[in-house]
Amino acid sequence: MEEDKEPQNRAWDTCREVPVIEDEHTPWKLIKLLKVIVLLLVALLVFGLALCSKTSFLLLITLANEGTQVLSSEQKPVALLCIGCSLIASSVLILLKSLWKVCYNSSKLPGKKTIAMVLFFEFLVSAGAAILTIVAMPHLDIVTNVTILNGVAVLSTLLQVTAQCKAKEKNQYLLPSISAFLLILLGYILFIVLYIMKDPTDLKMLTWVGLAVGASFLVSFNWWENYFKVISKDSSSVFLKDICKDTTRCQNVLQILSSLLRIVVTACVLGAYVPLAKMDWDIVTSIPSRETQIIVIIIGVQLVSSALCHRLAVAGCKMHALRRCFILPLYLASLAVMALLVVPVIVYYQQYRVDQNGTDFTSYCHVVVNGTSRNLNGSVFPQLVLDVTQTLCFLDMSKITDIGLLTGSAVAWWLGLVLATVHLWNLNVTRIQRTQDMFVRRLYEGAFIEQSLLLNTRYDIQSKHKKKNFKSLDPVMLYLCATMWHETYDEMMNIIISIFRMDRYRPRTNPKFDDFSFEAHIYFDDAFEGSQVRRLNKYAKDLVVILKEVYSIFTNVDEKFFVKRHYFPDQKLITTPYGGRLVITMPQGNHIYVHFKDKDLIRHRKRWSQVMYLYYLLGWKLMSKFHGRWQKGCDEKELRAEVQKEKHNTYILALDGDTDFQPAAVVLLMDRPAVWFQKFEYCISHWLQKTAEHVIGCVLCSPGCFSLFRAEALMDDNVMKRYSTKAMEASHYIQYDQGEDRWLCTLLLKQGWRVEYNAASDAYTNAPEDFKEFYNQRRRWGPSTMANVVDLLGSTTTICKKNPSISKPFMFYQLFAMVSAVLGPATICLLTAGSLAFIFDMHSAAALVIAVIPPVIYLGLCFKLKADTQINVAAGLSIAYAFLMLVVTMTIIGSMIKDQTILTPSSIFVIAMACIYIITAILHPQEFHLVFYGFLYILCIPSAYLLLTIYTMVNMNNVSWGTRETKPAGEAAAPKAPTPQVTTQKGKSAAQRLSTWWKCCKKPSQRSEDPQLTVSQEIMVPDPEQAEPLPQNTIVEDRLPEEEQSLATPAFDCPSQSWITELQELSTEMQLLEETLDEEEQGFWIGLQEKYLKPLPDDKERQKKIANDLRELRNKINFAFFMMNAMWLVATFTLQIFNGVFAIKLPKVTLDLVDTGEDAQIDPIAFMFILGFASSVIIQFFAMIYQRFNTLIHFVSFLDSEPKELKPKKIKYKKGKKGFSADSSSTIGSDSAIDSGSAISSGSAISSGSAISSGSEYDSGSEYDSTDFEEMDFNSRFYSYTLDEGTGV
Repeated sequence: MEEDKEPQNRAWDTCREVPVIEDEHTPWKLIKLLKVIVLLLVALLVFGLALCSKTSFLLLITLANEGTQVLSSEQKPVALLCIGCSLIASSVLILLKSLWKVCYNSSKLPGKKTIAMVLFFEFLVSAGAAILTIVAMPHLDIVTNVTILNGVAVLSTLLQVTAQCKAKEKNQYLLPSISAFLLILLGYILFIVLYIMKDPTDLKMLTWVGLAVGASFLVSFNWWENYFKVISKDSSSVFLKDICKDTTRCQNVLQILSSLLRIVVTACVLGAYVPLAKMDWDIVTSIPSRETQIIVIIIGVQLVSSALCHRLAVAGCKMHALRRCFILPLYLASLAVMALLVVPVIVYYQQYRVDQNGTDFTSYCHVVVNGTSRNLNGSVFPQLVLDVTQTLCFLDMSKITDIGLLTGSAVAWWLGLVLATVHLWNLNVTRIQRTQDMFVRRLYEGAFIEQSLLLNTRYDIQSKHKKKNFKSLDPVMLYLCATMWHETYDEMMNIIISIFRMDRYRPRTNPKFDDFSFEAHIYFDDAFEGSQVRRLNKYAKDLVVILKEVYSIFTNVDEKFFVKRHYFPDQKLITTPYGGRLVITMPQGNHIYVHFKDKDLIRHRKRWSQVMYLYYLLGWKLMSKFHGRWQKGCDEKELRAEVQKEKHNTYILALDGDTDFQPAAVVLLMDRPAVWFQKFEYCISHWLQKTAEHVIGCVLCSPGCFSLFRAEALMDDNVMKRYSTKAMEASHYIQYDQGEDRWLCTLLLKQGWRVEYNAASDAYTNAPEDFKEFYNQRRRWGPSTMANVVDLLGSTTTICKKNPSISKPFMFYQLFAMVSAVLGPATICLLTAGSLAFIFDMHSAAALVIAVIPPVIYLGLCFKLKADTQINVAAGLSIAYAFLMLVVTMTIIGSMIKDQTILTPSSIFVIAMACIYIITAILHPQEFHLVFYGFLYILCIPSAYLLLTIYTMVNMNNVSWGTRETKPAGEAAAPKAPTPQVTTQKGKSAAQRLSTWWKCCKKPSQRSEDPQLTVSQEIMVPDPEQAEPLPQNTIVEDRLPEEEQSLATPAFDCPSQSWITELQELSTEMQLLEETLDEEEQGFWIGLQEKYLKPLPDDKERQKKIANDLRELRNKINFAFFMMNAMWLVATFTLQIFNGVFAIKLPKVTLDLVDTGEDAQIDPIAFMFILGFASSVIIQFFAMIYQRFNTLIHFVSFLDSEPKELKPKKIKYKKGKKGFSADSSSTIGSDSAIDSGSAISSGSAISSGSAISSGSEYDSGSEYDSTDFEEMDFNSRFYSYTLDEGTGV
């Protein structure tokens, strides 16, 4: 049997054309080098910032000591005030953050018992921290102050022991927890003994020691929540379980209350202690400049370093570098602080001993440290060293007892902290771990930064045999769903190779990882042709050929010399109610399902293909298995929980038919889309606009070329069901069918789901290269975008209440962006007028009139001419405007030279925008080269924002697809008037159809006439016999006459199935076996067709009505749209006429800020518009910086969790062999892999693609030598790509 499958051997035909299958776009080696640098840098920064935070805080405490001299005794309240600021700084930050989150209406009110318990613990903690740092520590020595903060882990160790004793399974960290508690207790005992032995009669010192011990114990209540949640899991206490659940559910409100309480308690302790210590607050306003400078620098370093240390430590955990960038730097920080503060004391003392020929430490303290001869006006550092020394002067360094007790307490406390947090070494942190999953509290403690970070890390019981993750990760089911229509051979090759890469990356047979499995589904629209015998069209046949070719590429080569054996398993062909299905089993066991759609059997176009796979994959495949179990009597509550879990862990990756992606891009996406013009346009859109949406709100559109959808979101109320709605009104055709991806996102946003942007995930898709295709694509996108944004803006109040990611400020931002887009044509006219005024030295009002004439003429022509003619006119005007924009660019530069300044509003604006875009490009190094297309983008601005806008608005009633439209075979020529048939011809034709029907043993048609009349789905061919033809840009299609359509024979009803025979003959190497569809699934498809996907019947009257309604809607919107632009122009024209009265005058200054004596005049409207635009860009810029930081974390964490065994091997060729030899364990086309610990963000609904154009030509040669194997790269054709960067939701 296998011999029959062997292809014919041709010894002379050993050369092949193999497409590129490896990732040639992502510089993984550079990224891996960057990972090492970033991790090292983060580790050093965390260590350095923790060192600065702790050192500066201890210096503040030292300055507050009554014996130190850098600050006089009268100025001590200033140091105490700074200590208080350090304590409440984090509370202020978390208060602001919680208030911001509450503004999104995502918070719930906690119960009274929860509030009382939380506030009780917060009162104890804040009082303890204030007493310890403000009252007690200024009276202790520097060594004790460095290490006593480690003693705040005392209660944590007790709770760890309690939690582990209550756990049912034996764990490995019980002994370390007990040891940690005993060591911390030993540290307190040694500390108390040391101070009591010095002077047992000193009641004040005993008071300070007692306060220090008691206050540190109170501070240890800070992390009670971390352990109570673990204890409650094994506890029968309902109260404890409710408290823990309430603290998680109502975190924002509780954080607000606790932050306010901390601030108040700290202020009360500070305010009460200063008068009790007989100090005066009035001195705060009269501190000398030198002391003020010292204090400001120290407190500034403390506040900034604490906040940055917290942020970078969290980033280190998210980078999957818990040990290197988090635990180890924080452990070493206390030791480094000790060395930094004590070593200078020892050095200064030893130097004094050498100078004085030997003296004891007590004499050194009496003469040098406390002597009156200290020069307080010299360098600050020696004075600070002497002040630190003063805190140690009560000790007798000549006695080994004092040194032993002091050292013993310090070591015991430090070892206690290490043992209390030793369980962190074995915690497995998933990639991009959510902060709330890693840390119990958002709050960090500025006074003891390293202790708060280590003890705040979420605690879990870890058994001896299993390391505990933060959260168990269930296997994920991923469906890759691509829609195809008229893609070219190369475009289809891209996506099929990408799917086979996934097969290599996550094999189904002998899998090494179980993090996710996948299936690929391709929905091929309008795949059949022919009226009597249904056959696959050329595009569908090309797809089958491509599948066979790619299969051979990813199949191993036999060892025989010159002989190629491709072992293709039998594949399946299935006749279905919607057309046909081809099932391909890939080499590693995963499946590709190709669904060939017959438009005579099922509704076509992209949205209906999406409805097909939504109901098939989520409705049929996901829900039907649970329904069967429910019918058998399984527990409904248990089933409901399983369904929810299944929906949560099922994803749909929506793809276009030409998307080229790598497996790593899919994994990154699950962790959390005229070419030159489009390159820079997409850069602006996704570098700035989409990142701003992601950071300050959520993304409004998830492009269909590379979008990941969570099943739970799609199956929510008012999403999938609403998405399958037929367009019944004119506005529906614009919103529903012109931009189905945006409408689906609108439905998800309205339902409360979040759409995110994932810049770490890249994919490539083709961009329109033809001017006409580009205009038609944007003609479809523009009205849809406007309709959906207006829909969202109209529902602002409802969405803000339901969606926690959307706030009214964010909707105002979108409103401003919408208004800016609407006024785009008028703005371009004003820009043109300014250029004309500068070049020809004419009045600005006259220049504005001249600038308006061309677009007005083009607007009138668009209402009269055919769509193709409109595009040709726009192309000619675009060339003229490009030259004008070139002149505009030169005029801006010329005005700067002429005025001898760049400090005019227009110059500042232009330079600032250029700097922002250049910095943004630098932060996107992989795409930096795209910034050079910015000049071409500037030249094309009038075409894109003036002419294209006019073309889009005027042709709004054209709801055809516009791209990839080709005429079917036999209809390439223009349609002619139908020739009447004679009676004989009609009879012959009818007889032939009847004969065909009889031979096929046709069953009754599965379709039934739909009494509801709807518009057809494609462009109408105008009827030449009409006295008054419809406009050339209307929407409806003239399909078969009703009597012919009723006699057309669907392919599904013919058992011989000519399309199956045709495919079997086409594929000789790959055996295609015909199989039948399961009865239950066939019933599902028939039911789905009847309810949602029945082909829309032809109704001429309704088509005309919809066409008229679309024209009326177009006219109404166009009137409002261009009236707004006209009013904007008239207002500007009026202000320019009365320029001297209304203009805002700003003085012109040189680069040296010298007034030139001239004024720059700006009309108020233009000034406010520019100010608003600049504010919008600045917001986008800072959002971009924040997002790039998170993207870097994502990349590093991905690479750090890459399993070694799945690293790719280059394809190797054997000498003299035809084809290539690939080791069965190699991963083709995958430069990165991810282990089974990959995280799927539980709060995400969608991950979507973003588009950045990238055109590149790959041409690499091969080099042979005398070794057994030669490594060879593949030559490839030219591809023009659009880069799609994933968006995570």
